[in-house]
Amino acid sequence: KVRLPAIKVIGVGGAGGNAINRMISQGIHGVTFIAANTDVQVLDNNKADIKIQLGNHLTRGLGAGGDPEIGRQAAEESLEEIVKYIEDTDLLFITAGMGGGTGTGAAPVIARAAMDLGILTIAVVTTPFFFEGNTRLKVAAMGLRNLRDTVDTLIRISNNKLLQELPPSTSIVDAFAKADDTLHHGIKGISELITKRGYINLDFADVESILRKAGTAMLGIGIGRGDRRAEEAARAAMESKLLEKPIDNATGIILNVSAKNITLREMNIAAAIVRQNCSEDADVKLGLIVDTEMPDDELHVTLIAAGFEAEEGEMMGDTADIPAIYRFGLDTQEDEEI
Repeated sequence: KVRLPAIKVIGVGGAGGNAINRMISQGIHGVTFIAANTDVQVLDNNKADIKIQLGNHLTRGLGAGGDPEIGRQAAEESLEEIVKYIEDTDLLFITAGMGGGTGTGAAPVIARAAMDLGILTIAVVTTPFFFEGNTRLKVAAMGLRNLRDTVDTLIRISNNKLLQELPPSTSIVDAFAKADDTLHHGIKGISELITKRGYINLDFADVESILRKAGTAMLGIGIGRGDRRAEEAARAAMESKLLEKPIDNATGIILNVSAKNITLREMNIAAAIVRQNCSEDADVKLGLIVDTEMPDDELHVTLIAAGFEAEEGEMMGDTADIPAIYRFGLDTQEDEEI
């Protein structure tokens, strides 16, 4: 009997826990969820299959107080338990919000343990919205620098970039929900190519060939509806604010097309739009998932472009990227939280 790859998602800290709660609610096929947190009250309310309290003696279940060093020490204290739950894993996704204490401090410790075990390790993390304050942005930048050295692939989702895709009237609750949805799409877009039956499947070796030791990667997501849905979805993925640079320098690309039903012409259109924008030398892996739970007229394109060299400026959510409509008062009150 062929053993299926063991895929796990570990949500670290408050933001990571919120993200996996949303993933569990929306559904990802064939994945085991782990929540890891220093705050035992928040951890108890998580929907994950497995829960790990980090740093029981250090924090006494009261959280890291926004201090990444406490988060790091808490993960070190609980390392034996962490290893117990991840050691039989083939592909580990680590999701967290950079900028706080537990996620920023503990995620690199968990990643290093996974890499030492030979696990394909992918971090999919968010950086703060500008309204969360300058200090949090700086802590996030430090966390990203630590994390990129301890994972195979780092996918950074800039909440400031997501903000550009939302109307100014969007509530804070909806803004954070959008960030969680983006994490969900990114992880689902990779994992279900392996775990879910489709007309064009990728196996674990295909995914590993793109994402092992790939460095920095970028995520693009597009949704199309109606007669031109394939073109609409592919172009939306290519034009996503999350793709912070052209993909022509990517060494590898994973393209996931999902729909309830799809024609050969639509598949060709989506693939052609992406291939026109990438290097001839790029290794492009294409997957097609038939999802019977999707609306009849919808088509989704998820694009992961990997193999970029990270530039220092990319490690931080730059306030220069914020549209003018959102910048009222920012220049004079950068360090204040709204």
